[in-house]
Amino acid sequence: MSPHAEIISKVVPTGANNWWKEATVYQVYPASFYDSNGDGWGDIPGVIAKVPYLHSLGIDVVWLSPMYDSPMHDMGYDVSDYENVLPAYGTVQDVEKLIQACHERGMKLILDLVVNHTSDQHEWFKESRSSKDNPKRDWYFWRPPRYDEQGNRLPPSNYRGYFAGSTWTWDEHTQEYYLHLYAPSQPDLNWDNESTRQAIYESAVHFWLEKGIDGFRVDTVNKYSKHTSFPDVSIVDPKSYIQPAIPMWCNGPRIHEFLREMYDTALAPYGDVVTVGELANTPDPKQVLEYVGASAKELSMVFHLDIGHIGMGALEDKYIFHPWELTKLKDVVYKWQSFVEGSDGWTTAFCENHDNGRSVSRFGNDSPAFREISAKMLAIMMVCMTGTLFLYQGQEIGMINAPPEWPIDEYRDIEGLGYYREAESLEKSGIDTLRKKKIMDGLRILARDHSRLPMQWDDSPHAGFTTGKPWMRAHDLYPEINVKQQESEGGSVLSFWKQLLTLRKTYRDLFIHGAFEVLDRENPATFCFLKSREEKEALIILNFTAQSQPFKLAERTSGMKLLVGNYEVSVFETLKPFEGRIYIK
Repeated sequence: MSPHAEIISKVVPTGANNWWKEATVYQVYPASFYDSNGDGWGDIPGVIAKVPYLHSLGIDVVWLSPMYDSPMHDMGYDVSDYENVLPAYGTVQDVEKLIQACHERGMKLILDLVVNHTSDQHEWFKESRSSKDNPKRDWYFWRPPRYDEQGNRLPPSNYRGYFAGSTWTWDEHTQEYYLHLYAPSQPDLNWDNESTRQAIYESAVHFWLEKGIDGFRVDTVNKYSKHTSFPDVSIVDPKSYIQPAIPMWCNGPRIHEFLREMYDTALAPYGDVVTVGELANTPDPKQVLEYVGASAKELSMVFHLDIGHIGMGALEDKYIFHPWELTKLKDVVYKWQSFVEGSDGWTTAFCENHDNGRSVSRFGNDSPAFREISAKMLAIMMVCMTGTLFLYQGQEIGMINAPPEWPIDEYRDIEGLGYYREAESLEKSGIDTLRKKKIMDGLRILARDHSRLPMQWDDSPHAGFTTGKPWMRAHDLYPEINVKQQESEGGSVLSFWKQLLTLRKTYRDLFIHGAFEVLDRENPATFCFLKSREEKEALIILNFTAQSQPFKLAERTSGMKLLVGNYEVSVFETLKPFEGRIYIK
């Protein structure tokens, strides 16, 4: 039993069983999913064309990453018009057709809600920066400069942003700085202004709910409320003027007020709308329950980003890889699997998304010998997780990170490139001659680009993603890893996922709603956990190494049957490399 867990003597079911609790959600990154017209960009008609594939996989909900009109400095997370679609992706009418295509098959569709910031090309910001007395000036955060003893102009505070560099950019026209936690092209909206909030609800929320969508993944959900006096933070990086300042904008003083208002005024009138918040930098489960408890009336559930951050450094060193032990993964999974037990809250299960490297490369083994078997082992782990399950496109076929020999020129992500260029500058100035290599080594494992390579549909040029020139290079191994090949192979990763998703529904009491208990917390090679609900139990055994391991919990299988494993032939007393098994009682 996990030494940091209490024995659960009485299992208490979690809250009401909303439709979204037992759903399997599939995230589509539209630029890289499927290009229907040969221009090199994935598009909404391409998603529509693949809805039958998603239905056959066993998907209940399609989550469409930002498809709004945008200059695309941050791949659509810089929205210039909430009520229009990027022309390269299609039209509003195409989204309506996608809603219909999903609903006809009993599936649902959710969109990304990106309302911490807009693009600097949004009409709201254009008005805001036009003059200091514009009615929308206070829709964003504007502050005058300050000056050092030599008279040099300085930003209003010493905050480091997420994409490297200051959170403040000087606007020559109005002689003030504006705030942006991300890129300068992504100015932060001022949620303290009621008019701003009402405009957000009307344009970004109501507009699409009226079209018939079923909910939202809510981007950067705990960053809407800032400490608006913007005090300087203490210096932890003496080499730099700008410093990590996350407490100045995460879980701020009015955040729960804002989310309750959005729920009451923008969401609740449309029924059981699902909201999945991206909740960063909130390590205390009690604090998370304040967001996801049904009685809180704020969010349906949230993504706890700890699993995606395994191997990453702190903000200033995010892309310098830090080796990690399996106990780290166990602790992260246990924490966010167990915190809702006995509460009215709900949780999520995922190990891939558009912001992280591929799970096979990070948590399994992407060598030819082990990539398929470790992909299946990770699939076993994920389908047994309590909460709503999220898959990312390509995860179901075991897509892996870009080849390590690819140069920085093949990378496209604004965040990773920002860290690389910052390191390059430090190298040229002689301040840090090792940082650029460390960043590049880290990007090969952790970069967001890995998840954004084109979806690998078949072995035709560019993986069947497009007939044109793709916006991003297809993986070199697409002839070996693709949907078409795996659909015809009974033992493929894709076939295994289909089997497991069916089992997840069959044993929903255990896998979706079960209480979670780690059994071998200190074992550095295996991850074994128990799922239970009343008299039912499931024992999940996972070998996270490329070596055979002794099955130390063999006695726990007494009275249980082997439900599924990722090897055709298994030896009871020994776990083969990356072997995974599920036993049921």
